[in-house]
Amino acid sequence: MKRKKSQKKALQELNYDLFEPENLNSPPSLNISSKIRTHTEPSVAPEVIPTPTFEVTTGSSKDKKALPSVSDLYKMFETYNQLYFNGKLPPVKIEYSLRMTNAGSYTPALKLIKISKKYHEIFPDEITDTLKHEMIHIIHYRHNAAFKAEAKRIGASLKAKSHPSLMRKTKYLYFCPSCKRDYPRNKRLVLASCGYCSTGGKYDSKYKLKAKKRAN
Repeated sequence: MKRKKSQKKALQELNYDLFEPENLNSPPSLNISSKIRTHTEPSVAPEVIPTPTFEVTTGSSKDKKALPSVSDLYKMFETYNQLYFNGKLPPVKIEYSLRMTNAGSYTPALKLIKISKKYHEIFPDEITDTLKHEMIHIIHYRHNAAFKAEAKRIGASLKAKSHPSLMRKTKYLYFCPSCKRDYPRNKRLVLASCGYCSTGGKYDSKYKLKAKKRAN
């Protein structure tokens, strides 16, 4: 049986809502986070939902743990998606980054979650927290009030840990005036804005990076 035009239109609006939540001017009832909240509130207690434990096998070194494989990361994503978001998050690509020194990142244009291998070799037990943090960015790109509320609901941290070995020696250091995130660079930046605060990763003068003085 063919779908009615109204059904097709409603389905199209839902798909757009899932993939472009930050650019919509729809009423709150049509927002993805509202849909997720509607499905989760009746069955979820007000307190933080406990995170399932994923076994991490011991690596070759006694002092280090082997990180989950990319396949395991996808399994973790699916588990958290069902547990915290009622399975409403769209599929994304997940990969490890060998160069990244911050814990993780999410790129909306690529629908890509990157997990830092360097960071989690130092803090292996933080990998579930990082994944949950980046999953929230799928529906709340900026670290705004809505993001913080969602992080509290699912028990995700707002900031990653610091470690001396993760500090890169660069010529220049910039920071976002909004979220205060640091951007170390070897080349001078002219027009660059915070990749986390700017909508869709595009340049936004409101979040233009500013030079930061280094301590002598």
